[in-house]
Amino acid sequence: MKKMATLAVVLGLSAGAAVAGGYSAPMVEAEPMVVQDASSSGAGLIVPAILLLGLAAAASSGT
Repeated sequence: MKKMATLAVVLGLSAGAAVAGGYSAPMVEAEPMVVQDASSSGAGLIVPAILLLGLAAAASSGT
């Protein structure tokens, strides 16, 4: 019984020292990112043009 009491006292005293500083989140500095946009003049027109051609083909074939 004396050994268990000694163990409880030792664990109780060491637990306070283990969490004495608390937790502080690490400071991470992010490097700035440079985004270069690709300049293509007709990239946004391909899908609507295909849809328009499909619509025209569907309208001309259905009578």
